Amino acid sequence: MGTGASAADTDSTGGVEFWRAPERAGWLTKQGEYIKTWRRRWFVLKQGRLFWFKDSVITRASVPRGVIPVAACLTVKGAEDVLNRPYAFELSTPRETMYFIADSEKEKEEWINSIGRSIVQHSRSVTDAEVVDYDSSRAAGDSMILALISEIPEFDLLCLKTCL
Repeated sequence: MGTGASAADTDSTGGVEFWRAPERAGWLTKQGEYIKTWRRRWFVLKQGRLFWFKDSVITRASVPRGVIPVAACLTVKGAEDVLNRPYAFELSTPRETMYFIADSEKEKEEWINSIGRSIVQHSRSVTDAEVVDYDSSRAAGDSMILALISEIPEFDLLCLKTCL
């Protein structure tokens, strides 16, 4: 799932200016896709994509080591019991489960919440008709639901996708 990208390759980056004003950024330890070693990487979450880099200094010329389109993700939840490591969490797609380790419980929860919100925001397809007819009370209700579930670290976002 995580694909490497060249600086000029807008297909994998989706045209996202990852170097500017990310929704969330920070260090995580990630398990390799093929060789299952653990490597510390700088992660940037922006506009429905989770990018990772070797270095925390990100510029327009930076080349992501990989990109995960979060709309393809089904769940994000704690994984300490799976990995037997503190501050671990997992991100699952229909094809694979990726594992990450944060530096603290607080960081882990913040990443889970940020990625979870991004999954919900970017996995919902909205047509022009829905935008025009969208009831403001429904929007307020959705915001309330998102605020409530963001407090539940083990929440299965697949359920949320079918409910909203």
